[in-house]
Amino acid sequence: MVAALNVPRNAKIGFVLAGLFTAGLFALFVLPGAQRPIGFYVALAFVLATSLGGLLTALFTAVSAVRLARQ
Repeated sequence: MVAALNVPRNAKIGFVLAGLFTAGLFALFVLPGAQRPIGFYVALAFVLATSLGGLLTALFTAVSAVRLARQ
């Protein structure tokens, strides 16, 4: 079932997109003028990247399931 739904491919794409999005937000908002210690922002970036990666993986897998069901 995992192979049929392309879960490994979906996870790679989802986590790469989440990492790029997180890095962009980090560079845009945190690096220019962080008021608090950078460790707090790194922890928040990790949480954002992992949660967004999981969400995107689930969405891509749902799309794969719908496409497979229609066939």
